[in-house]
Amino acid sequence: MNALISVNVGLPRDVEWQGKVVCTAVWKRSAAGRVMARHLNLDGDGQGDLAGHGGEHRAVMVYQLDSYRYWETYLQRHDFEYGQFGENLTVEGLPDEEVCIGDRYRIGGALFEVTQPRVTCYRVGIRMNNPQMPALLVSHERPGFYFRVIEEGEIGAGDEIVKVADGAERVTVAEIDALLYLPGHPRDQLERALRVPALSAGWKASLKALLGTDKKGGNAGLAPSSAPPPAWSGFRSLRVAAVRRESVDVLSFVLESEDQSPLPAPSAGQFLVFKLELDKNSAPIVRSYSMSGPQDTGTYRVSVKRAGGAGSRYFHERVQVGDLLQVSAPRGSFTLAPNDRPVVLLSAGIGATPVLSMLHSLAATEANSNREIWWCYGGRNGREHPFALEALELLKALPQSHSLVAYSKPEDGDRLGKDYDVRGRLTLSSLEERNVPKTADFYLCGPVSFLADLTTALKGWGIADSCIHSETFGTESSITPGIASTTLLPPHQPAGAVGGGPKIFFTRSGLTVRWNERYGSLLEFAEACDVPVRWACRTGVCHVCESGLIGGKVNYAPEPLDRPSEGDILICCSTPLSELELDL
Repeated sequence: MNALISVNVGLPRDVEWQGKVVCTAVWKRSAAGRVMARHLNLDGDGQGDLAGHGGEHRAVMVYQLDSYRYWETYLQRHDFEYGQFGENLTVEGLPDEEVCIGDRYRIGGALFEVTQPRVTCYRVGIRMNNPQMPALLVSHERPGFYFRVIEEGEIGAGDEIVKVADGAERVTVAEIDALLYLPGHPRDQLERALRVPALSAGWKASLKALLGTDKKGGNAGLAPSSAPPPAWSGFRSLRVAAVRRESVDVLSFVLESEDQSPLPAPSAGQFLVFKLELDKNSAPIVRSYSMSGPQDTGTYRVSVKRAGGAGSRYFHERVQVGDLLQVSAPRGSFTLAPNDRPVVLLSAGIGATPVLSMLHSLAATEANSNREIWWCYGGRNGREHPFALEALELLKALPQSHSLVAYSKPEDGDRLGKDYDVRGRLTLSSLEERNVPKTADFYLCGPVSFLADLTTALKGWGIADSCIHSETFGTESSITPGIASTTLLPPHQPAGAVGGGPKIFFTRSGLTVRWNERYGSLLEFAEACDVPVRWACRTGVCHVCESGLIGGKVNYAPEPLDRPSEGDILICCSTPLSELELDL
């Protein structure tokens, strides 16, 4: 007989972990007496991270007594208590390989429906005092699952669990967990799983991403990217074929192969990484610049604004026609989405470069269509406005094109209505006034404040996250679930003795550090350097930490459950085998 063995609850609390403070409710304890099951959780229970846990489809976590017995044997441990795996309901029966998404069960006075497998994260590793636990739960096909509460009611230990309905398509918890996290992703199984009405929206989105990709390698359900693998690894020599002035402070550099054979075509919106040797007595620096030209010329163009940085000064003061530069293959996933929706290209300052590349692509492919294309640019004035004439010429090739230019500090010679359209900064109100379509895909690039303000405004306007695409010139924002906020420090050498390992170039952060073997992974090393990072499981399952590997080789320990895309690595479970250039 299927039965409820224990009802476990716990409220969020702060826990010390690796020098950080984690807010978590993974510590559950058996509740005495009967407990009310409500639509969002059980009475007396809570979730520390509502972005990753909780909500209607993740209201109640279930784990099986049989899995307790399995892990006791596998881990050689006999110290478990109910709630040990962060579950709300410890049950007899209901194995993951038999329970199906959409199955409904009556327990006591409540009615439940199975919605998805457990979302594995590092906190179950903290609770189990075993950091590999998130990966073990998936690889051993014992994740457990979530209920949503269809009818609220009281439940208690000893209640019989009665199945009252079968889920559509009969897709088990174990099957759907493996479908997302393990290699393979058979198309017929994805289609079958997506026909299950009860499956949570988050899992449906991940499976749709897997279904919609034709990439070989990587896991689009966990780390979506429309970019193909890099055309080459590491760096190769490219010759500067031309240098052109675009504005008072922007120069463009056209690059060609040494033998003048055509370079592999990039995707519009991608960037190049340069390894620049400033002088013979210092280590090279690594810098990234977006490509700004068309995709079909067999050459690459980058445009660099003169600024205070060493890379910018090097390009403006030293790079000449005929010079050889060490350059990566085109990289990045800030590319045009494959659909027919209107396109709004939003940029400010030198942020025009990747979206100008997109405009080139659209002018080449949409010249005979009625697709709406909007070019929206914000700058200071005409002297500092790069690509003004080039953008206008490209827009002329598009039947349904629109231009919106804002100058924050126009000069006397700048003509309102001719050279620019709005005095001030580019804002949501200026988009609304011109009836920019809300059904569009929005592509944003520019200074951090520009991106933050417009992204917030667009979301407030009702634009879905999936329709807002952005590129930053610096580091990306961190994802560190449950970690208490701390003062952000600029990237730096880690504390203590300098390591003797290979050099690690954090290209977005502008930091070069020698690897130190006292760190267990590149993720831990990056954290010690205060390089912004993203992660969730820390054991090679979730792919949140997937980062670009521009050059070099790594070793995995543990081996990821599903390998990342070619040209990427999972920093949570890798260490360097050579000098590395990372897109971090």
